[in-house]
Amino acid sequence: MDSVRYVDVFSGTPFKGNALAVFHGADGLSDEQMADIARWTNLSETTFLMTPTDPAADYAVRIWTTGGELPFAGHPTLGSAHAWLEAGGVPAREAAVVQQCAAGLVTVRRGDRLAFAAPPLMRSGPVEQSEAQALVAALGLDPEDVVEMAWVDNGPGWAGILLRSPDAVLAADPDAGRCRGVKVGLVAVYPQGSRADGVAAEVRAFYSDGREFAEDPVTGSLNAGLAQWLVPAGHLPPQYVAAQGTVIHREGRVHVDVVDGEVWVGGDTRTIFTGHLPTPKRSETDQ
Repeated sequence: MDSVRYVDVFSGTPFKGNALAVFHGADGLSDEQMADIARWTNLSETTFLMTPTDPAADYAVRIWTTGGELPFAGHPTLGSAHAWLEAGGVPAREAAVVQQCAAGLVTVRRGDRLAFAAPPLMRSGPVEQSEAQALVAALGLDPEDVVEMAWVDNGPGWAGILLRSPDAVLAADPDAGRCRGVKVGLVAVYPQGSRADGVAAEVRAFYSDGREFAEDPVTGSLNAGLAQWLVPAGHLPPQYVAAQGTVIHREGRVHVDVVDGEVWVGGDTRTIFTGHLPTPKRSETDQ
């Protein structure tokens, strides 16, 4: 492991997206070391770039939260691809990068902004009534505001709740004590043309990873799952921009593009700072 990049993902304004620590050359790290580093960075996710074992991949990545490893996550995918390319990585195909992660191979499209192809949902369909009622109560929602609820799990375990208005999304006030084990996203659609910036949907994401309950600033995996659910259902158009992080003073913008049934989730990425890890000092007994 030789260097680290801190990358801001899903915002055109520095420090207003979702931060990611990307560690390069991590092949020699153990699971315990990765867990220690992820807890130390204390970010929603930390990633470790490695040599791929699949010949179809350009690089491999492992994605860790402070509470454990994830098979896939969206902002770590874009941030890791950005860091790999910026560090001099050369993909086999000019137009795209192929990432190997625990969920399989994920294609990241290059262009004005990076965008990943949403992986298939591992769980979909309605949320069971008892669990749905518990989520509504834990999140402080008015049951009358709930339009529909479904599983949109592509790895992290997300459930999605469609609400009647963006105001209802922004007003949600979760009870952390009742949210143990919760991984849920709220979404509502703005009236067409109501926002000058073109934002079509307001999104919030809440998660508990076993150590803490928090709101995620901007969430690629959740937005991917929401698009796979809501675009075919006609609630959102094939191309739209979602805002996320508003309540916690972020300006996340997630660009969704559905082409021939495939969902692409993109956003701005920028390196905030880079660092090189120091060589461990030799002890006096080693000299």
